[in-house]
Amino acid sequence: MLKVEGLEAAYGESRVLFGIDLTVAAGEVVTLLGRNGMGKTTTINSIFGLMRPRAGRVSVGSTDLTGKAPYLIAQAGLGLVPEGRQIFPTLTVEENLVATARGGKAARWSLARVYALFPRLQERRRNMGNQLSGGEQQMLAIGRALMTNPRLVVLDEATEGLAPLIREEIWACLTRLKEDGEAILVIDKNVDALARFADRHVVIEKGRVVWQGTTPDLLATPDIKDRFLHV
Repeated sequence: MLKVEGLEAAYGESRVLFGIDLTVAAGEVVTLLGRNGMGKTTTINSIFGLMRPRAGRVSVGSTDLTGKAPYLIAQAGLGLVPEGRQIFPTLTVEENLVATARGGKAARWSLARVYALFPRLQERRRNMGNQLSGGEQQMLAIGRALMTNPRLVVLDEATEGLAPLIREEIWACLTRLKEDGEAILVIDKNVDALARFADRHVVIEKGRVVWQGTTPDLLATPDIKDRFLHV
């Protein structure tokens, strides 16, 4: 499904990514791990056309999306839950959900299904985005991405800044999405929580992939967390 090959990116003359390789298959959950400032968000921004890669290739299936406009990448089936949520503060919950919705006969996600996944959003459907708690805004950001009926959902900092109970609710949501066959690429700092439901893990350090493997591989290599993930 998603294939990233030799991805390079830079801010001006300062190179940030040095040949990132990454794949996510249909129905697979993959994590992108690394300390702050190692290139995780830059990788996501380059995939979604928010930053033009200097080199490399991004494709979904047989479609080359390298450097394409973000709306074309969304149409190709990538749904983004961005860092900081970035919901529309002056739209209601329901307006946020339908603003970028993509339907059709084969659509799997609808308002009813999103509300079933997040009953709290239905309860607050007439509230403005800026009237929601941080946890509710994250639920809304996930619901909004699902309403585009993506082939792959990408979450940048899935539970950052959320209370422990809300984090558990988000993890439970992602587990249900996996059980439903959704493909997911997720960034988060909680490696233990990610290991409970993710299939594979990709670790980057200073813009390079330094390790990748399955969850059993990660659990069998405890020094990975000490070498590349702890602050």
